[in-house]
Amino acid sequence: MTVFLSLILIVLLTSILAGLIRVLRGPGAAERMMAAQLFGTAAVAILLILSRLMELPALLDVAMVFGLLTAVALVAFVVLASRRVG
Repeated sequence: MTVFLSLILIVLLTSILAGLIRVLRGPGAAERMMAAQLFGTAAVAILLILSRLMELPALLDVAMVFGLLTAVALVAFVVLASRRVG
């Protein structure tokens, strides 16, 4: 089980790297925001897996805070984008 979770961590870190490339080369703000959402989702998943591997239940709370911050960032982006358009 540990090997499987470690492989998942590697895949998640690879997806963060791909998202970083999109942030740096992204053609628009929406693509960059989607990459930021990917960072938040991957960070939550990584923290949940690390919590299980390291047996640290406090990381579950940190993952929950990251998830909430990601949602708030998305709402803020949508509000600001709608003000620019309208």
